[in-house]
Amino acid sequence: MFSDSDDIQEVPVTDVRAVVATGRGNPVEVVQINVPDPGPGEAVVRVRACGVCHTDLHYREGGISDDYPFLLGHEAAGVVEEVGDGVQNVQPGDFVILNWRAVCGLCRACRRGRPWYCFNTHNAAQPMTLSDGTPLSPALGIGAFAEKTLVHAGQCTKVDPAARPAVAGLLGCGVMAGIGAAVNTGAAGPGDTVAVIGCGGVGDGAIAGANMAGARRIIAVDTDPKKLEWARQFGATHTVNAAEADTVEAIRELTDGFGADLVIDAVGRPETFRQAFYARDLAGTVVLVGVPTPEMKLELPLLDVFGRGGAVKSSWYGDCLPERDFPMLIELHQQGRLPLEKFVTEEIALDQVEEAFGKMHRGEVLRSVVVF
Repeated sequence: MFSDSDDIQEVPVTDVRAVVATGRGNPVEVVQINVPDPGPGEAVVRVRACGVCHTDLHYREGGISDDYPFLLGHEAAGVVEEVGDGVQNVQPGDFVILNWRAVCGLCRACRRGRPWYCFNTHNAAQPMTLSDGTPLSPALGIGAFAEKTLVHAGQCTKVDPAARPAVAGLLGCGVMAGIGAAVNTGAAGPGDTVAVIGCGGVGDGAIAGANMAGARRIIAVDTDPKKLEWARQFGATHTVNAAEADTVEAIRELTDGFGADLVIDAVGRPETFRQAFYARDLAGTVVLVGVPTPEMKLELPLLDVFGRGGAVKSSWYGDCLPERDFPMLIELHQQGRLPLEKFVTEEIALDQVEEAFGKMHRGEVLRSVVVF
């Protein structure tokens, strides 16, 4: 830790194995890294499990920034091993889910009572490094494809330790983004009709959220029959193969000709957003939770935007508030009301992450989870 007297840091933790991306298009490597002792407001977490998310692949391929080397992994759960000065929300031994929206409590969003939009989220101040001292850029401020990671204590949310780490960690990103898109952003409720375009981890999370909220009809849309089959496990009542049918017309046919009350685009492409826009009922809601790439453009007749009414929203991390949502969702899972375990296709070792990226890209898995 930092000494109160001379502010000198002790020798960092070494011999921690981790997955690092060194350059655009390069296969990831398992290397030894240094993890500093926690400073004020920080925590060292021994990672128990971390999901392989598409965002990590974006980092590896340079789709987010070119601030290599990246310490990948962010969809994680683990046990707090040590905390720095001033940490009160967790203590050593706590089982936690890591999150990348550690709210500050002070920005304009937080002061207005909307902390899920926090514009100044916290990360650890100290860098983790390669063994030669090169600073690492942790994915989403976490970097959890590692035996241990250093985070801001606010990125740790304590949950029931009875939950399996491989399942609990999924709330750290994709599954939470989907559930929140349906429940928090889209406000799905009893009796609603909901359509979800794109049935990967985020889309199936949205389906599970809509089902949990009591939607009476949930329509899953994808071009992959395997993914449509998976979607039914999470509560889809109907499926549409977009390779074989017109998505907008199919959704209208399944909603008495009107369109769905809520349509969630979990793909994030102009063509899927247009489908979502026109597949909703008048005064319905469209939620974009799939992340588009910078070059994508959208053109819509402004009269249609006005004439169809309703709302068009984007969903950042499912508009979640970790301290509110994580414990609640873990409890619902423990009660058998939220089938988080169905998202886990396989459990893998740290040196299988590159192989898992290939499986994810080919649509062979819903989630590969690194288990330590």
